[in-house]
Amino acid sequence: MLSPETPRGPSVWSSGPGLGYGGDYNPEQWPEHVRLEDIDLMKEAGVNLLSVAIFSWGLLEPSEGNYDFAWLDDVLDNLHGAGIKVALATATASPPAWLARKHPEILPVTAEGTRLERGSRRHYSPSSSVYRRYATAMTRVIAERYKDHPALALWHVDNELGCHVGEFYGEEDAAAFRLWLERRYGSIDALNEAWGTAFWSQHYASFDEIIPPGLAPTTLNPGQQLDFARFNSRAFMDYYRELLAVLREVTPDVPATTNFMVSSATKTLDYFDWAKDMDVIANDHYLVAADPEREIELAFSADLTRGVAGGNPWILMEHSTSAVNWQPYNQPKMPGEMLRNSLAHVARGADAVMFFQWRQSKAGSEKFHSAMVPHGGRNTQVWRNVVDLGDALRRLEPVKGSRVDSRVAIVFDYEVWWASELDSHPSQGVKYLDTMRAFHRALYLRGVTVDFVHPSSDLGGYDLILVCTLYSVTDEAAGSIAAAASDGATVLISYFSGIVDERDHIRLGGYPGAFRELLGIRTEEFHPLFPGTPVTLSDGTSGSVWSEQVQALEATEVLSTFTHYPLEGVPAVTRRATGAGSAWYLATLPDADGVDALTARLLEEAKVTSAAEASAAVELVRRRSADGRSFLFAINHSREDVAVKSDGVELLGGQRFTGVVPAGAVAVIAED
Repeated sequence: MLSPETPRGPSVWSSGPGLGYGGDYNPEQWPEHVRLEDIDLMKEAGVNLLSVAIFSWGLLEPSEGNYDFAWLDDVLDNLHGAGIKVALATATASPPAWLARKHPEILPVTAEGTRLERGSRRHYSPSSSVYRRYATAMTRVIAERYKDHPALALWHVDNELGCHVGEFYGEEDAAAFRLWLERRYGSIDALNEAWGTAFWSQHYASFDEIIPPGLAPTTLNPGQQLDFARFNSRAFMDYYRELLAVLREVTPDVPATTNFMVSSATKTLDYFDWAKDMDVIANDHYLVAADPEREIELAFSADLTRGVAGGNPWILMEHSTSAVNWQPYNQPKMPGEMLRNSLAHVARGADAVMFFQWRQSKAGSEKFHSAMVPHGGRNTQVWRNVVDLGDALRRLEPVKGSRVDSRVAIVFDYEVWWASELDSHPSQGVKYLDTMRAFHRALYLRGVTVDFVHPSSDLGGYDLILVCTLYSVTDEAAGSIAAAASDGATVLISYFSGIVDERDHIRLGGYPGAFRELLGIRTEEFHPLFPGTPVTLSDGTSGSVWSEQVQALEATEVLSTFTHYPLEGVPAVTRRATGAGSAWYLATLPDADGVDALTARLLEEAKVTSAAEASAAVELVRRRSADGRSFLFAINHSREDVAVKSDGVELLGGQRFTGVVPAGAVAVIAED
């Protein structure tokens, strides 16, 4: 179960009543009279928390050793005077031109050997000792200068680590990779065993012979690829920790974070591994405008963010008021969508809502990215939406610090995401997130909230546990999943799970390896499906992506079978009672009807119900405070009114809940 730990220093995230509210503030783009106008507008909108100085290094240190903090001093003083707290950045996300020119060795090198030049952002390698030296020095200068400033609430370390460039192939990166491997394995013999280098004459006599897995005649060693992914995540983490150590030394009582990019599209960093170094989890999330079910992807990402946070309240550090600038077609948000998006994040655990950025830029790469203050200023619908959201967040003060209710868990591991999508597998059509997103969607539509948990987490307290495409698994994690089933949970395990250990070594004896005994099945061969060739199951639904030659052993129920040649009558869905619970196996990716039908059966067995009764599909999430108060969020993404059964005061309107959520609206009910 997600542990109820209190984030460090949550009371100083923001000031004033309500939840945290604000955005990424870049005053250096504007003259003084605009900055003064900003203060008045911030008060009007109810802003109480801003990120400042994220990309300011070039102005704070225009040449080496020459600093100009006068403008930032004024900005922080003015914000403090307005009662606004600051998440102050280390300003290290974009090296100044003079640094990249003097030390081109800090620049990233691609697998092709191309050095990426300055003129953009994030143009450094986290393993560069030179860059770390300069970044650490800049962090110290900022920390020493503002350690006692009353506006300082939170340190914002760098920005979106791993964005744009996530793998590094320069000479210093290669040396750092070798050192990391030596520390991980201790001896070259242990590495050879882990990587299986007896195959294809890949044996190494020393760590000095190893290079990053770049371009090669054909497929690369999978163990080497997996370790390189681990290394790159840890390289960023080590860089973060180096800056964090300075902040801890200078300001031991000020919490620190960096903004993650948790979503269904980002897998560069192992955020569960990173979480232990965060005082509070912060996340940036942007919708894909072309996705017709983008609100469901938002829910998936927000639930995953909450899982990374261990169930604790977290900060939505960035999202957009309307259109972004980096998608092929950047459409504005629909009427009411900005409010629905924001409160959906709050429903799923966020205690602060922030945007990129405060004022829309008039120049630069992101000038068409929407902001809280758009190009048209106050007389715009976006600004009216911003003011309305500020009012809503003030009214949600009672929700602050509460936690999300969930009796359902999805097991999630970034390392499995990396490993499961390596090359030379039975099918390139198997994607780690496909099955879990399908079941998350079905649960979302039924008003059932999901916790994402790491395989090493305590699974006690969950009545339904979904193990989707858990390709690699440790003995300990497999044992924990089996124990949860024995203790009374309903556990569903999908295809391509339990196949290898954490070294990417096959678990011999028949598939699904680590889960054979628990499931009471054995598979000899996989039968992956070609794209566009679904197969029919005996229950009338269809499956895609995968099928396999499953043998159900004694005492294992067969609930559905394949009907296609050569797997006629072969089990597709099985169930085995174990202890006080059960273990189900799914050998294909069902269509939407099949996923929904199976979800209904699983929920019925686990005795899990919707957060509330509703007349139609509506997003339903419940948060519960330590003193027992509960808050039902009902978010209506449709164009029709929806009836929801709940009694209490609707916090946004301040009246008794009428039982109806109007089309496109949100209700937050403090339940009786």
